[in-house]
Amino acid sequence: QVQLVESGGGLVQAGASLRLSCAASGRTFSRYAMYWFRQAPGKEREFVAGIMWSGGGTTDYAESVQGRFIISRDNAKNTVYLEMNSLKPEDTALYSCAASRTYSRFVNPEYWGQGTQVTVSS
Repeated sequence: QVQLVESGGGLVQAGASLRLSCAASGRTFSRYAMYWFRQAPGKEREFVAGIMWSGGGTTDYAESVQGRFIISRDNAKNTVYLEMNSLKPEDTALYSCAASRTYSRFVNPEYWGQGTQVTVSS
């Protein structure tokens, strides 16, 4: 069982940066693939970024955030981060952290946090 709690969201202007954090419970955090998803009002939830537990923490990004967002993890702190740079109004969404035992950006992860709101004004 993994419990996830996100933090770090807020209201920022376009071009600004934010760092989201996701604190995970559980002694086997390092063996889980971790993800960030987002859902904007009236839209479906979409994959943002993922990081595998194996392969040195290989990362994966949606095209829309490639080059602007960075996902990382600190296994000693049971925490995954999403550094978001050059934010755009279209990045406005509820950002949720998720975890799964095997990595796939196309399959719903088993565990989810409640989400943290990110709002980018123009």
